[in-house]
Amino acid sequence: MATTDGATKTAKTKPMPKRQLQYFEKRLLEERKRVLKELGHYDEAFGATSQESDGDLSSYSFHMADQGTDAMEREKAFLFASQEGRFLWHIDEALRRLYRSPETFGKCHNCGQDIAFERLDALPHARFCIECKQREEDAKSK
Repeated sequence: MATTDGATKTAKTKPMPKRQLQYFEKRLLEERKRVLKELGHYDEAFGATSQESDGDLSSYSFHMADQGTDAMEREKAFLFASQEGRFLWHIDEALRRLYRSPETFGKCHNCGQDIAFERLDALPHARFCIECKQREEDAKSK
């Protein structure tokens, strides 16, 4: 009896064991907590006035160089906060996949094969196996 490649691929890969799913759920929730805490620090930095941020409570105006440095620091904080925000979105998406369809968590979105445990351990929000991700990166660089 002949089967198509798609049927063979799904037959070869089994759902991730429940213990591993619980492990990755814990890892994702810990990462989420860390990112939210980090975003809270950025929120405090954005909320501070220019006088509060440098500790100078006098009413004298800032030197232009100080204002430039403060603007650069705020921009840098915003950049880091936006990167953390994108990371939080990826973590939330991984948690949604884990809760909605645990049988497909840890499967590559491109080829359907299992994503290596080591890759998921390093990036619990990974959606692609290393081979598919490498092909995607190679295609972007051309």
